[in-house]
Amino acid sequence: MSEEQRSWHPGEVVPESGIYECDCGAGHHWSTDVKGHRFPPLPAGCPGGSWRLQTDAHPDS
Repeated sequence: MSEEQRSWHPGEVVPESGIYECDCGAGHHWSTDVKGHRFPPLPAGCPGGSWRLQTDAHPDS
């Protein structure tokens, strides 16, 4: 992959710990995820398709 991945689908491995938001654009679905775990399903009724990193838990590492 030539450019850095910016969104991840439910079930994929979390690349870095942080707070992720769904990509539905409404800014109301959030998930706190731990590196190495798998992304959870999107909330029921959410029209989004993936998770995007909103806040990095360890920005200096």
